Amino acid sequence: MKGCKTTLQMGNKISGDAKRSTVFVFLIFHRLKEMQCTREKGHNPFTSSSAVSAHTTASVIVAVVEGRGLARGEVGMASIDLKNPEVILSQFADNTTYAKVITKLKILTPLEIIMPNTACDAGNTKLFGLITEHFKNVTFTTVQRKYFNETKGLEYIEQLCASEFSTIFMEVQSKYYCLAAAAALLKYVEFIQNSVYAPKSLKVHFQGSEKTAMIDSSSAQNLELVTNNRDSRNGHTLFGVLNYTKTPGGSRRLRSNILEPLVDAETINTRLDCVQELLQDEELFFGLQAVISKFLDTEQLLSVLVQIPKQDTVKTAESKITNLIYLKHTLELVEPLKAALRSCNTPLLKAYYSSLEDRRFGIILEKITTVINDDTRYTKGCLSMRTQKCYAVKPNINEFLDIARRTYTEIVDDIAGMITQLAEKYNLPMKTSFSSARGFFIQMNADCSTLPSGQLPSEFTKITKMKNTYSFTSADLIKMNERCQESLREIYHMTYLIVCKLLNEIYEHIHCLYKLSDIVSMLDMLLSFAHVCTVSDYVRPEFTDTLAIKQGWHPILEKIAMEKPVSNNTYLTEGSNFLIITGPNMSGKSTYLKQIALCQIMAQIGSYVPAEYCSFRIAEQIFTRIGMDDDIETNASTFMKEMKEITYIIQNANDKSLIIIDELGRGTSAEEGIGICYAACEYLLNLKAFTLFATHFLELCHIDALYPNVENYHFEVQHVRSSAIKKEKIAYTYMLSKGYTEEKNYGLKAAEVSSLPPSIILDAKEITNHIAKQILHQQESTPEMMKHRAVYHLAMRLVQTARNSRLDSDSLRIYLKGLKKKYKASCPAAERNDEQQ
Repeated sequence: MKGCKTTLQMGNKISGDAKRSTVFVFLIFHRLKEMQCTREKGHNPFTSSSAVSAHTTASVIVAVVEGRGLARGEVGMASIDLKNPEVILSQFADNTTYAKVITKLKILTPLEIIMPNTACDAGNTKLFGLITEHFKNVTFTTVQRKYFNETKGLEYIEQLCASEFSTIFMEVQSKYYCLAAAAALLKYVEFIQNSVYAPKSLKVHFQGSEKTAMIDSSSAQNLELVTNNRDSRNGHTLFGVLNYTKTPGGSRRLRSNILEPLVDAETINTRLDCVQELLQDEELFFGLQAVISKFLDTEQLLSVLVQIPKQDTVKTAESKITNLIYLKHTLELVEPLKAALRSCNTPLLKAYYSSLEDRRFGIILEKITTVINDDTRYTKGCLSMRTQKCYAVKPNINEFLDIARRTYTEIVDDIAGMITQLAEKYNLPMKTSFSSARGFFIQMNADCSTLPSGQLPSEFTKITKMKNTYSFTSADLIKMNERCQESLREIYHMTYLIVCKLLNEIYEHIHCLYKLSDIVSMLDMLLSFAHVCTVSDYVRPEFTDTLAIKQGWHPILEKIAMEKPVSNNTYLTEGSNFLIITGPNMSGKSTYLKQIALCQIMAQIGSYVPAEYCSFRIAEQIFTRIGMDDDIETNASTFMKEMKEITYIIQNANDKSLIIIDELGRGTSAEEGIGICYAACEYLLNLKAFTLFATHFLELCHIDALYPNVENYHFEVQHVRSSAIKKEKIAYTYMLSKGYTEEKNYGLKAAEVSSLPPSIILDAKEITNHIAKQILHQQESTPEMMKHRAVYHLAMRLVQTARNSRLDSDSLRIYLKGLKKKYKASCPAAERNDEQQ
């Protein structure tokens, strides 16, 4: 079914009870059955283990629609996670590259994408083509354009949106395209899920692209934010470094924050205040962690609770009973969570404490405890949980239910008694076991030699053996299992009717769980950030107009190496916003560049950063061009892939971007490569973006003579002569120093370490020296250029001092004298003129 394109005909009515007069293609029904079977065979969806990451299985359906004519480029999106009852609406103006659309879809990791059938008509295919190119393994469904109806979309939202989120109407009433996408999405989901959402039950919110930083999918892959490039199961990613979450909701929030960092400094600092308090107050940290770890997947629980099934089956009944037990378990954790937050001081944690004082939590729990036994709770183990579901409802509420439960108890006791008799009869150590697939069965630990004739008695069937453990059953036990299942079905049916009545009573109060879900996931993420700081020496970041990192290191490399890597300084300002970094192969350039981007992202999600001190300028966009691979799927050579990536950066970068370029122009001749690099640098130099550019083209270093906002840095190496083999080797220090590298022919030195024959290396050296003598012409700075550069740097430092200085009068006077002295030292011509005057 992957990549299938189907046209779906849908009815016009909004109501779930309306008559379905239209006909669906057989393919949709077939896939629906597959999805239902998959859900029925799946494991328990609720888990408190953070090891099972929620994003491993796609569950998001997205509808996308683009404006036509003059509105071309205006894109509306609506998405819903089948495991989380939340509709996210987005609408934004995109350029011809549709970068925002692709990035947003990459973050959502959709199971299915719905688009109007006109999207693949001639003249409208660009967006459709780009999406299908980037999402080859995602199912596509085309729906008639008339179902992308903004009026119907608004009606849907008015019908389904919970009252607490009703401000969404003001936000989206003029956002025609996201409303149109919502109409098609919600109608489609109704059929795919074979259930409807209860009125006033969904969380609906509008998510613009201006509140978060944009990281394109290529950059996310290059930086290994959530997926390791070598092994997708490997935890050596930024997500792996920061993920100490205890709940699936916390894990999902961390992942989405890494891919979409915040751009509001106030919000980021609010989070950092919380992390700081958690680090300073051990009792608060461990108290919160103990409570949070007991929460299940609250978002998924909500999703199931607000759905009204169209058919009442045994599976449906069992699911509803289970979910009510999960709901009781969740609500019983509210008071312990409040108690843990009672002594907090930061505004955000106080706000969460206030939110937990919502009376509705108590009202729902009180209504549940009038019907459900007090000792009914979530437990691990399928038999234990089955027992909890059977005896969930209090006695004397339904007489027939009490009789059915007594019958069930008698059958279970009979099964245990029968197995005991069999053990005595054959003098074998048999015990009663249970699994959800087999029901009750017999298990026995025994060596084959202890059995009569080395075999089990003939009345036992379905025998399996693993080492010395036998599992088997008998004809009588199979019959008793069938009686047990029949009794269980009766119990579930009667319990289900009571549970449904109870759920109808609490639906009006259930919206407070959205608030609880948000609080739990955020606290889980903040606790994870604090936990990371206990493992490594991270520091709280500041936000200014400068990117300054003192002794920063690579967080993922630290996780891999299990020790602190070599640390380096970084300094970029508006006056020195372009760094050119040179150095031999394997000297640490790529690692350093990735380190800067990772630290920027960590700071903007509210995490502490691996450094002794750090200050960041908020980045609205983070771009990277890293790697030398070709792309077979798109038939792009190494050079064409480079050109596509740098084109994307040039078309989308702005003054608030952070741009990381690790090699450019290496896929073509040296002359062309230098030309492309120079031209790209000159374009980027016209922006105020912070750019770090690593290159092997040393000719590029001389651009600082023309542009005073360019700084040259290089990675130092040491030459070590081995007395044993009488050869000079390069020792890498991984230390960053000012100026460009003085190393020559370091590629040849790296080749010497390989098994390349010495004769080839010798010839290569001779040819290289000959070419170097022919083309070498260094650009020297004239005194006038030096003066202009010195004046520029002085002006920039004075502006920066005026903006950010916290020095007292005496300290400021000393600093300004130092600036003057530095200015004279860097500009001899100016000094001579001053002396003559």
